[in-house]
Amino acid sequence: MSLKEILPGRLGFGTAPLGNMFRAIPGDEARATVEAAWNQGVRYYDTAPFYGAGLAESRLGEVLSTKPRDAYVLSTKVGRVILDEVEEGARDLGEKGGIFEHGNPSKIVHEWTAEATERSIEDSLKRLGTDRLDIVWVHDIAQDFHGDAWLNKFEEARTGAFRVLARLRDEGVIKGWGLGVNKTEPIELTLGLDEPQPDGFLLAGRYTLLDHEHALQRLLPMAQEQNVDMVIGGPYSSGILAGGTHFEYQQAPAEILEKVSRLKALTQKHGISVKAAALQFSLAHPVAAAAVPGATRPSRIAEDTAALNETVPVAFWTDLRAAGLVSPAAPLPDNA
Repeated sequence: MSLKEILPGRLGFGTAPLGNMFRAIPGDEARATVEAAWNQGVRYYDTAPFYGAGLAESRLGEVLSTKPRDAYVLSTKVGRVILDEVEEGARDLGEKGGIFEHGNPSKIVHEWTAEATERSIEDSLKRLGTDRLDIVWVHDIAQDFHGDAWLNKFEEARTGAFRVLARLRDEGVIKGWGLGVNKTEPIELTLGLDEPQPDGFLLAGRYTLLDHEHALQRLLPMAQEQNVDMVIGGPYSSGILAGGTHFEYQQAPAEILEKVSRLKALTQKHGISVKAAALQFSLAHPVAAAAVPGATRPSRIAEDTAALNETVPVAFWTDLRAAGLVSPAAPLPDNA
């Protein structure tokens, strides 16, 4: 089953910020944000044990467990098992060090074996207060967390998590599975495997207005050729395209700030929001099944819904292309 058949709409809700990403978020604010997503008609929710060491799953489950289970689609991830013991010392998170320093202090075990995958799913079901998952992503088997050792993690997942999730899908326990990563190479490698294929992928941060040329070189043509859908994670590039200051989970460098300034000038010229340009660009590629921006304030959800539905003139996309702010190979809305 393709992702476009599984997902209920083009806008989902990403819950990484609910794991206290970058700041400590009060529980009532987190609950209100999830409720706002529900009230705005969002029916696809994506989470992971990694987000705040179980915190995001628990917060999401607190709200969704009160909703009809058949009314929404839920995805989480495997690759991290959260233990009851406290983590001693600083966590080694590769390029993402400190991202969840305000989350739960629970120890995180990074493991993609069959046993760890089954345990991770059981634990997620408990935190989420639900009896089933719709989609399960294999999380972060890529260079940003593991450096040169990422291929070893990939192989661990191929012989462990991949096979468990393929079996669960074939048994009808889940509707689909795939990889949830911040890099293109693990997905390219997976698409080239001669064994049961995933149903789709979650690609975070690699198909945005600020970062899309690499994905267009190999990955997206491969996916299109194999008729594989993708969920676009992080369409606002960690917040810099939504009024924030982060890019790639760090403070945005000068060259990114300069590019954002040029984008803002162009959106102001055409009387549209930067969010609308960012979200609609990410969804314009034929393989894009949905986008899952994150949020920690209820007002942001209404902004996302408005951005999805905002009328963006073709002239904006034409000017964007002419200014060299998008790749010549990038599909644009309305074939601009």
